[in-house]
Amino acid sequence: MSPNWKPLEHLTQLDAITEQSFQKPQVLFKHSTRCSISTMALNRLMRLNPDFYQQADFYYLDLIAHRDVSAAIAERYHVHHESPQVIILKQGDATYDASHMEITVDELLSEVHE
Repeated sequence: MSPNWKPLEHLTQLDAITEQSFQKPQVLFKHSTRCSISTMALNRLMRLNPDFYQQADFYYLDLIAHRDVSAAIAERYHVHHESPQVIILKQGDATYDASHMEITVDELLSEVHE
């Protein structure tokens, strides 16, 4: 895993992530370690330009290991659970989510900059 991605492993992290979303976008990637599509999406996201990591905070969730956190994200931010899934938080709310082959670097860059 890239050092630019922070592990998301505890429910208690969601409060801090929500607060931080008022300062800059927070990007959550929900990854299924059992899914080849999820691995392809993760590989695409790992190719982000290093400068992009200054514009948002990035979190990686192994949803197989942390199902409770995955369920809490869906409930808290009112997004339908998918895997793989990218969710962008701004001003405390989920402003964007994409799953499967919809997850692209260009789309992610566009949404973070809006």
